Amino acid sequence: MGFFTRTRETAPCTVTISHRFEELSAHVRFDNGTTVNPGDEVQVQGPEIMAAFGERVEEKRVAVITRASKLEQIWTRATGDFEFMELCEFSFSEEALS
Repeated sequence: MGFFTRTRETAPCTVTISHRFEELSAHVRFDNGTTVNPGDEVQVQGPEIMAAFGERVEEKRVAVITRASKLEQIWTRATGDFEFMELCEFSFSEEALS
């Protein structure tokens, strides 16, 4: 992988969608042990997966991983903490605002 070039690869994956009272989530697990790094982009191929309320759906798919260039990885690592701190500026509570 070059300093300025991006590469693409495919990986088999399992997509799990949960739409239950106790859990609302979507997860992708790479079946071949592939990992993603800062700046990488992942796109799961195939039609939208829908789970009705109370269901948990699991499907096998193929993911296309676009690997970030070395420069993009460095930039993402250097600026990632600032983006995370933006999330920390908000809080959630059950109290109503007056």
